[in-house]
This record gives sequence, structure tokens and C-alpha cells, in this order.
Amino acid sequence: MTLTPEVKQKIENLINSNKIMVFMKGTKLMPMCGFSNNVVQMLNALGVPFETVNVLDDGEIRQGIKDFSNWPTIPQVYINGEFIGGSDILIEMYQKGELQQLVEVALAS
Repeated sequence: MTLTPEVKQKIENLINSNKIMVFMKGTKLMPMCGFSNNVVQMLNALGVPFETVNVLDDGEIRQGIKDFSNWPTIPQVYINGEFIGGSDILIEMYQKGELQQLVEVALAS
């Protein structure tokens, strides 16, 4: 399945209209996998507003986001329109204090 212009536009709109956008399995209130839950917990711990898209509800986005970012796994986190990475990368950034700096800059802009 290739990334259609419609799905690409939908993904771009989601990313551009939210400072912190998480493509994940489940929702921020009910994550459906451990990796998605890790990301939600870190963002909640930072006390920052973020939006999520449940890829389990949308097969086009579930595959499309992988093609869009050229990243094979879910969750995927975008901050200020930029692809940051998945759970492992966020955990590493969080532990180093880099994630906090990144979201503070994003929310201030």
C-alpha cells in the first residue's frame, strides 16, 4: 500500500495543527500497547498538551504514517511538525532532559 495524496494531506494536517502529535495504538486515555503507553506517560509527566490519533481506527493512517515518516513502528511522535521518533528515542530523550526542552520550545513558539 502506497501513501496516497489524500492520506498524506490528512497526516500533514494532523501534524501541522497540533504542536505535539502522537500516532499510537489506542488513545491517550486508553493506550493499547506498552510502547504507546510509555509515550503517553512521559508527556503526561511533563504536563504538556498533546493530541493522539488511534491508528487502530484508521488503516490508511496506520500504514500511511509509516510511509510518511519512513519509520516502521508505532507510536510515532511529532513535535512542532518534526518527526522525533518512537518510544525508545523518547525514553532516551526524556531521561537526558532533552524531551522537556524540546516541548517547552515547541509550546513557546
